[in-house]
Amino acid sequence: MKDTIRIASGQGFWGDLQRAPIDQAKNGPIDYLVMDYLAEVTMSIMQKQKLRNPEMGYARDFVEVVTELLPDIKEKGFSIISNAGGVNPTGCADAIMRNAKERGISGLKVAVVTGDDLLDQLDELLADGVEMKHMETGELMSSVRDQLVSANAYLGAEPIVEALSQGADVVVTGRTTDTGLTLAPMIHEFGWSMEDWDKMAAGTVAGHILECGAQSSGGNFTDWETVPNMAEIGFPIVEARPDGTFTVTKHGGTGGLVSVGTVSEQLLYEIGDPKDYITPDCIADFTSIHLESEGSDRVRVHGITGDPKTEFYKVSAAYADGWKATSTLVYAWPDAAKKARAAADILKKRLDNLGLEFEEYRAELIGLNALCEDPQAAASKAVDLDEVMLRVSVRGQDKEAISQFGREIAPLILTGPSAVTGFAGGRPRPSEVIAYWPALIPKERVKTEVRVLEV
Repeated sequence: MKDTIRIASGQGFWGDLQRAPIDQAKNGPIDYLVMDYLAEVTMSIMQKQKLRNPEMGYARDFVEVVTELLPDIKEKGFSIISNAGGVNPTGCADAIMRNAKERGISGLKVAVVTGDDLLDQLDELLADGVEMKHMETGELMSSVRDQLVSANAYLGAEPIVEALSQGADVVVTGRTTDTGLTLAPMIHEFGWSMEDWDKMAAGTVAGHILECGAQSSGGNFTDWETVPNMAEIGFPIVEARPDGTFTVTKHGGTGGLVSVGTVSEQLLYEIGDPKDYITPDCIADFTSIHLESEGSDRVRVHGITGDPKTEFYKVSAAYADGWKATSTLVYAWPDAAKKARAAADILKKRLDNLGLEFEEYRAELIGLNALCEDPQAAASKAVDLDEVMLRVSVRGQDKEAISQFGREIAPLILTGPSAVTGFAGGRPRPSEVIAYWPALIPKERVKTEVRVLEV
């Protein structure tokens, strides 16, 4: 058993700094590189890609990163774990294998974890009485069955542990929890029992700290002006120990900041009830966490406790729920806010005169009243601004009505208040609204599989 393993975060979301994982692998020693690509809406985007092209449905830039790191994986002895497989983890793994063969890489093992994608099983599940009710409204999933575009169970660390036990150099999964990516190598390296709930909670908290990339090493930090060299920000690294304690740090010589403050802010990110942070692997008690500064860019985390895991997986489903469009106009001094407000009213009257109906019509003056319940009152209080951006959005089930909105907003340039200085993006086109459906499914109804490919 190793005394310490170094787990490096390389990606906080699909679209994060593509250079970050490469820098993590090249700027110092690591044992594991974990990369989180999936948000709830990401799965529906990938599903649409796969419907257009069965070979797609995964994060292609992940394949590019892994390809660049192929020589380093064996030479430096680290493994990569990522949920970049999206709705097509097999296709993602196949692309990595092709690139490895083209570059003459041998001995590489790529593991694929499948079983999270439930879309093709939904009819059977619903017929068997697995209702998958909406966790907030209680509605039955059957009410939106025909509109569903994706449905994935959040898997935990267990199948990744199995993949690592088979010698995988790269593990590609679909919808796996962000925290499970980090917990799995701890279980594998330290031989933890998956029913040691305090250890499971410790690994889960470590994963939560790493999951958003540089958000725990100075990015998006309240005291951002105290963060040095953000242009070359270093992503966080967890130095984990067999007893469940760990230290958050980053590579020396990189920008950014690891402090009790930066780690604390990340710990508060998307946790709900802090005593009951529920994952497929355990329930972690965030109120038990202790943080101590160990010096420059080092924070020790300890004292974490947890409770047994639940009998359910969470399901992240998405369904088509109509159409939307948004457009903006910029009005100049004098009376910029007054002009923008008048333009919104004129547009609304024209749409009403055409008999168009929308589930939502929203006009906002950006930077002035976008969050105000009474836009008119906010506009009346506006100082004499040099310019104001008017943003108008509509949403509804009638695609043609949304299209007509797009045809009506541009004429305001010549048929509305004066001094329009900007019309961004041209005529807006309808885009599909994808709504989120959170649900639960008994774990015994989800069957996972781990397959290891070798060059």
